[in-house]
Amino acid sequence: MLDDVLGWLRCPHCHERLDRAEGSLRCAAGHSFDIARQGYVSLLPAGASGGGGDTAAMVRARGEFLATGHFAPVAAILAEEAAAAAAAAGPNCIVDVGAGTGYCLAAVLDRMPRAAGLALDVSRHALRQAARAHPRIGAVGCDAWRPLPVADHVADVVLNVFAPRGGAELRRILRPGGRLLVITPAAEHLAELISPLGLLSVDERKRERLEDNLSPHFSLDGESEHRGVMTLTHDDVAALAWMGPTAWHADQDAMTDRIARLSDPVAVTRAVTLTVLRPRP
Repeated sequence: MLDDVLGWLRCPHCHERLDRAEGSLRCAAGHSFDIARQGYVSLLPAGASGGGGDTAAMVRARGEFLATGHFAPVAAILAEEAAAAAAAAGPNCIVDVGAGTGYCLAAVLDRMPRAAGLALDVSRHALRQAARAHPRIGAVGCDAWRPLPVADHVADVVLNVFAPRGGAELRRILRPGGRLLVITPAAEHLAELISPLGLLSVDERKRERLEDNLSPHFSLDGESEHRGVMTLTHDDVAALAWMGPTAWHADQDAMTDRIARLSDPVAVTRAVTLTVLRPRP
């Protein structure tokens, strides 16, 4: 709920703290932000519509796929690492930048009963889901490429799962002893589907770009790769295809035809890298 995370938020215009005023959040300077009936609040500054986030169809597909449990091992790994990284004495502040539906953040909070989570995403469709994903999640609309509407040095752990990241801002919101946990796809992630379905492949320079973005602000604390095989039905494959960036350019009829040509079920590799980073002094 927003009340659980209110003390960590800041006005995107003047950076002053926000307080609840009936159905809105308001700062001392008079900037006001309506709380949506679904329970989230958008702190996008004027002129930023958030239109670049996941569509309603993409969010629906994501929810359908995640409900199958095929990505549960990834969420479990993240939850274990977050619990180990956070201070033993709570309550802890967990911030998920690019939280989507709140699936991974909810798994982390289930592991950390004294923590509250701040789900940040640009998509209002995703935020509607995130606001309901866990009773200790507060869902807030913002753009990961802009200054985050979060106070300095409040997060014990910052999560970043298959999402954009700005190193300077992530460093700013982390406490000095906090940790940044980044999940990125490994080269063989979904390899069996990339060519048959025309999915976007993993950028060969992804690791280099990650280092360029984060190394000025963070030091590497650890890295591990996690692999598994998912047995996917055609419905699972369709949800997986439509929840990701391929959905922006793929033709629905062509995708349906390509999926029909796959074996049913089909074995697909799940391969991700977990990078743990600590903020530089």
